[in-house]
Amino acid sequence: MEWARVLEALLFAATEPMEPSRLAAILREGPEGGQGWPEVKEQEVRDELAQLSERLAPRGLILREVAGGFRIGTAPDLSGWVAKLKGVARPPRLSPPALETMAVIAYRQPISRAEVEAVRGVDCSGTLDTLVERGVIRITGRSEAPGRPILYGTTPLFLEHFGLKDLEELPNSEELRRVKLPAPADPGGPKQEELIHEASEPAPQS
Repeated sequence: MEWARVLEALLFAATEPMEPSRLAAILREGPEGGQGWPEVKEQEVRDELAQLSERLAPRGLILREVAGGFRIGTAPDLSGWVAKLKGVARPPRLSPPALETMAVIAYRQPISRAEVEAVRGVDCSGTLDTLVERGVIRITGRSEAPGRPILYGTTPLFLEHFGLKDLEELPNSEELRRVKLPAPADPGGPKQEELIHEASEPAPQS
């Protein structure tokens, strides 16, 4: 297809996952002052993406479907070479408490801090701040419960970070979402403080 090369260029230049519908729209519209392909359909783009994924498989790049879109990235086994080229220091990883907190949010979002703490049994305010700063969770609104507590949910970056197409790819997602959460602790009661320790580990390559 004539537009297949353009599709590859768009994916290579994109800084975020690209949805097939958006790619098809760009191909139909064409460049500024240029001619596009008005007949291109979203399904045709999806078919070409599948073929591109097969062509890239034996190379140093891969096509990943994450966060509702597609993006070209480095093959996971070559991440060390890319880090060497860029001189990238090993970024701090999320601590085990942060990962546990993020898992609770991922499965039961939107969820309040009190509900997260009821599951984990410790104060999670510092952990939530860390996860918001990292961009993997965000404030989604406020609950209708007394005091209207803030609610948290995951972000597209969370999906990218863990290589997930959507939240349905979480293991046992339906089963775990049906499990009844323990009731939040009495706000006036004592809280157990949580210590956050950051360690070093390479982040997943995009």
